Amino acid sequence: MKTTVYNKSIIQTKHATMPRALKVALKNNSNSDQVYAYITGIALQHRGQRCFLKADGEGLYFPQNPPRIGSPLTEDCAIPLGTPGNTVTVTIPQMAGGRIWFSRDAKLTFLLNPGPGLVEPSVLNPTDPNADVDFGFCEFTLNDAQLYANISYVDFVSRLPIGISLEQANGSVQSVTGMAPDGVDRVAEGLRQQAQKDGRPWDKLVVNRKGKILRVLSATHGNAVRANFCGYYEPYVNEVWEHFLAKQKEGQVLKINTQAAPGILSAQFMSNGEVQIGNEKFGKPNTADIFGCNSGPFTTGPSPTRNAIIPRLAAAFVRTALLEAYEHPSQPHTFYQRDPTNHYARIVHEHNVDGKGYAFPYDDVQPDGGDDQSGKVNAGDPVIFTVTVGGVQT
Repeated sequence: MKTTVYNKSIIQTKHATMPRALKVALKNNSNSDQVYAYITGIALQHRGQRCFLKADGEGLYFPQNPPRIGSPLTEDCAIPLGTPGNTVTVTIPQMAGGRIWFSRDAKLTFLLNPGPGLVEPSVLNPTDPNADVDFGFCEFTLNDAQLYANISYVDFVSRLPIGISLEQANGSVQSVTGMAPDGVDRVAEGLRQQAQKDGRPWDKLVVNRKGKILRVLSATHGNAVRANFCGYYEPYVNEVWEHFLAKQKEGQVLKINTQAAPGILSAQFMSNGEVQIGNEKFGKPNTADIFGCNSGPFTTGPSPTRNAIIPRLAAAFVRTALLEAYEHPSQPHTFYQRDPTNHYARIVHEHNVDGKGYAFPYDDVQPDGGDDQSGKVNAGDPVIFTVTVGGVQT
């Protein structure tokens, strides 16, 4: 599966209370007694090696260089969660790029390529051994600064919903509820209705197996299921340019708050299809640029200023919020108010119990002091991190 880079501005201030390891409670809230967890990541205390938490929930398994492409792991790292309602507590060391994977009614297959390179389960490759498996994951980083974790829908919505909570040493608790057990069905129905409304292939993002919905892919991966969105965002992009070319003559300009050293920068839209923000110039994005947030004008590079602008500008395009406010990031009431927009992201937020979750790569972009949309928990004094699989009743 493609690895998506999120905004996630991790504060690198060392906390005296930050543990070198952390208890993680894995709770089975599903309807199955065949639920398995896998924990993967980069072991920061072991020279940055790729690792799995072992099935005992304590030790680490470090994959070795295999003899050939597609070799199996030499150890079964599945952690059985037991009967519905059961909780298994494990201990993780400091890890970067961590994922906690869950599967229901079947184990996951991880493979190794020479390097070693880990081949993770993919929802995009129809020949992947996990293509028919009901699975999902949440993401985390545990380092000297903090624990940062989130539930992600950047690539897909799983039939196996996940919720997270974090208890801190000061007694406070942060929680992200996730979806209800039928959340994927609600998302699928919302996309079907949208397809009927605008004629776009939102319904093709729904993946069915054995007569039921297995998962829903994000629009970013529409090509994997022949959902062609080519030309979708271009009318909105042109409307943005036309609007600001006119408004600039009246003294009204778009502003981007970089939320970094460059501060708030004014945008000057030009008739040649470029916009200059501060000293940085950006061309018009196309649909693929907007869905993916990592190509065209949103390609990051060596300029810190440009790299601070990109997440805020990309998020405003994804959320079609540029004509709803003159300074960005803007507030959530400005999001998804126009067509075309990212209806996958809109509907995913709509069907999370608390409205929170990463629905596109820069979904953590928010105004200073604004309400987080991304479904994250983070703290420098974590005590126990709880991950619930199976959803909550609503």
